[in-house]
Amino acid sequence: MDQPLFIGSEIYRGSSYGAKHPLSIPRVPTVIDLCQAMGWFAPGQYRRSPRAKPEALRLFHTAAYIRALQKTEAAGEVDETTRERHRLGTLSNPVYPEMFRRPATAAGGSMLAADLLARGGIVYNPGGGTHHGFPDYAAGFCYLNDPVLAIKVFLRQGLSRIAYVDIDAHHCDGVAAAFAGDERVLMISTHEALRWPFTGALGEDEGGNAINLPLPRGTSDDGFALARDEVILPAVEALRPEAIVLQCGADAVAEDPLARLELSNNAHWALLSALMPMAPRLLVLGGGGYNPWSVGRLWSGVWATLNGHEIPARLPEEAEAVLRGLTWSRRARGPTPDHLYTTLRDAPRPGPVCDTLRDRVHVLRGRRTAWA
Repeated sequence: MDQPLFIGSEIYRGSSYGAKHPLSIPRVPTVIDLCQAMGWFAPGQYRRSPRAKPEALRLFHTAAYIRALQKTEAAGEVDETTRERHRLGTLSNPVYPEMFRRPATAAGGSMLAADLLARGGIVYNPGGGTHHGFPDYAAGFCYLNDPVLAIKVFLRQGLSRIAYVDIDAHHCDGVAAAFAGDERVLMISTHEALRWPFTGALGEDEGGNAINLPLPRGTSDDGFALARDEVILPAVEALRPEAIVLQCGADAVAEDPLARLELSNNAHWALLSALMPMAPRLLVLGGGGYNPWSVGRLWSGVWATLNGHEIPARLPEEAEAVLRGLTWSRRARGPTPDHLYTTLRDAPRPGPVCDTLRDRVHVLRGRRTAWA
């Protein structure tokens, strides 16, 4: 593969979980439109995502759950038995018109990416990153678990050193449960402490193959840089990975309404830049993120970083129009800050590193011999 590939789909355009849901916002379409406006798609770089077939999804999910998901989409409603068993039709995972087709497209994109990466390269699937899904039920806005499915494709190829790095504000409980005790997969997660799903405590290592670093509320770029340089990068380097999967959730930035971390999007891009030389195979996924401007800007910058494109200080008129065209019914009172329309790059958000975070990093540094 001589250039990074972007996997997208028009199924995300106009599809939402409902007007009152945090995922009522456009995310992947904004990234596609911004990257097109910037001229960042070379010929052959954009690949339309396939929809995973039910039999392919059974690599992780149960047949009963997949049937229930399809049946509920077709009926447009859910019975009580299905709601209780598979957790469909809840506030987090509601019934909506594309509730099987949309996540199956995200899963198909991630599985295709892993197939395409068999001989190396870089693939970006911003519609992926749904890390809370479990084999038999939905959770946390995630109906299917595309990171697990992609990793299972890598394992089926015979890879035995896979690094899964997750920087979403919420812990990757579905992925952690899927690979607990599997020494072929090293799972590294930074996430906001004491935030749903309330898993991923510092001492939890999932049978020895997970590194969890809960970030205190208010962690800024400087705190994340400490986590990056003292925990994430040394652990990945020690593994000598054959593949890296980066879940690049955008809800850890300051503007997000569902978390209380204070990162700028520079933190995500800096980690990505540092991981790229370590990855003979690199799959980058989306994830959380519930402010349409911060998500679109961050994930577009991910594509720029993967390709080495310069991120301008001021967006050209066509790209600015994409951001000015967004609406958000859940926005805070007051005008949207102008930089969310005119730039991709946030101003850096430095800040003091609290003793709690330093102590947690120190504890994990003491376990370095276990990472190799």
